[in-house]
Amino acid sequence: MDSDTIAAIATPPGAGGIGVVKISGPRAISIALPLLHPPKDLHRLQSHHLYYGSIIDPEAKRSLDEVLFSVMRAPNTYTREDVVEIQAHGSRCGLGAILELVLKRGARLADPGEFTKRAFLNGRLDLSRAEAVIDLVNAQTAEGLELAARQLEGHLLESIEAIRAPLEMIRVEVEAAIDFPEDVEDIIRPDVFADTMTREVITPLEELLDHYDEGHVYREGIAATIVGRPNVGKSSLMNRLLQKERAIVTAIPGTTRDFIEETVNIGGVPLRLIDTAGLHDTESDLEAAGIRFTRQQLDEADLVLFMVDCSIPLSGEDVRIYDLVRRRKAILVINKIDLGDGHVVRAIVERLGGLSWVEISALYNQGIEKLKAAIFGEVTHQRGTSDLPSVVPNLRHKLAIERGLTAGREAVEGFRTQRPPELVAVDLKEAVDALGEITGIVTTEEMLDQIFSRFCVGK
Repeated sequence: MDSDTIAAIATPPGAGGIGVVKISGPRAISIALPLLHPPKDLHRLQSHHLYYGSIIDPEAKRSLDEVLFSVMRAPNTYTREDVVEIQAHGSRCGLGAILELVLKRGARLADPGEFTKRAFLNGRLDLSRAEAVIDLVNAQTAEGLELAARQLEGHLLESIEAIRAPLEMIRVEVEAAIDFPEDVEDIIRPDVFADTMTREVITPLEELLDHYDEGHVYREGIAATIVGRPNVGKSSLMNRLLQKERAIVTAIPGTTRDFIEETVNIGGVPLRLIDTAGLHDTESDLEAAGIRFTRQQLDEADLVLFMVDCSIPLSGEDVRIYDLVRRRKAILVINKIDLGDGHVVRAIVERLGGLSWVEISALYNQGIEKLKAAIFGEVTHQRGTSDLPSVVPNLRHKLAIERGLTAGREAVEGFRTQRPPELVAVDLKEAVDALGEITGIVTTEEMLDQIFSRFCVGK
């Protein structure tokens, strides 16, 4: 374990009421305590208590800020090292000056995620719970926060360990049979092992993969692109969904020439909403550039909101756009029902068949709640937030589970067909190691660097 003492500003950039400088490592207390005035006796400082004072620049002999100073002694800390937190006013300049003093006295600036990485390496958190920390920090909705909190409580760890335990037991017995070939028939019970693997390993792993599909939209959100020809009301719809005037709305076609992106909460799902330039033929280089961006956003979208204007008959441009989106996950949004009539709406639905559809008036805020419900149903397959699973793996976990599941199925097939134990043992070890990557039993430096690089410097 790195013996350096590290330090960083632990609160977000910008001005605020309070800012925190965090220090962790064997020299955390000896580095920070001499900066506190009036001086405090090291041996009388109680762990996990706050002390009021000022931070003094020893060279300039001046006070930088009034602070609350706390010492937290190992191992009862976030990193299981000695930790000092200096709570100052939230001036970025003031916090930077305090951090500079701490670094001058021998601390090193922390790498992104290094505090949490030390918590993992020192055994306070397994890797899945460490990853839950960044999900908590990045949570955009209450549902995403709840999923991250469950993972931080260890629900995923418990699920993986419950699967890994029988898998490891069978692996040990198979490897024992390899060491004692004369006892293979007594040690390996192919049908029993295959049934146990199916019941206690394969089925639970399949359920975890199903949970990923159910829950990842709450954690990661989705990208929804609004497309349609010019002047059908795309920008008006975006403003209605955001409940603020974010996009410029005029009667002039082609007002939106770049894409506008904002995030809105739809039933607990973070929806990254993208208002795009209208798709149409144009001789304007500026409009053509916007249309190229629109096509790119369309290709990358998780959901398409295809808007048409029911106050006029469908145009050839509407039909061409429909041909682009009809094989994608899309909702047909029929706008301007305050100006249209039932005959036009029926004609639109008949011509643009195959898509679910909602009638709205973005101008008069009609049908917007129905559209929100349709969006929620499309991305969650009608499951409500009360149906959130207690365990939801992230993408890294999903890929490891898929590898473990493939290897586990190969092992089951090996038992069924009575393959040599040496071959089955390879599949079993691969499955065990894949699950070990989720909790951090099996790691590489490259994998850890990739995970913790997603964190901010102060976490």
